Amino acid sequence: MRAHSTPAAPAALGPYSQAVQAGGFLFASGQVALRPDGSLVEGDVRAQTEQVMKNLDAVLAAAGCRRSDVVKCTVFLTDLGDFAVMNEVYADYFGDHKPARACVEVSRLPKDVAVEIELVAQVPGEG
Repeated sequence: MRAHSTPAAPAALGPYSQAVQAGGFLFASGQVALRPDGSLVEGDVRAQTEQVMKNLDAVLAAAGCRRSDVVKCTVFLTDLGDFAVMNEVYADYFGDHKPARACVEVSRLPKDVAVEIELVAQVPGEG
């Protein structure tokens, strides 16, 4: 097992890694709408999801992965009414690549953001 981190994404908010590589897979911790300097992105779920995706790109790159290596995402929303907007950004991010996904509504997220996304990717050459 090997932890990965990058200053191109916000530091973990607690005692966990940005991502952990194990058994040929990368398990990226949930990313929220924080900039790499830790400042919060203000705005609607679109702006927040765009920042989350930038953070996930940075974490993937730190482990030598790309979007096309992602096999599963889990999306957490504080309001499923935001699903369509989040889904537009998500679809633009992945393009023709369509990893498995779950999306759930939760009562609250860290820093009171609207969206958090975690993912699992296959590390190239490892599986």
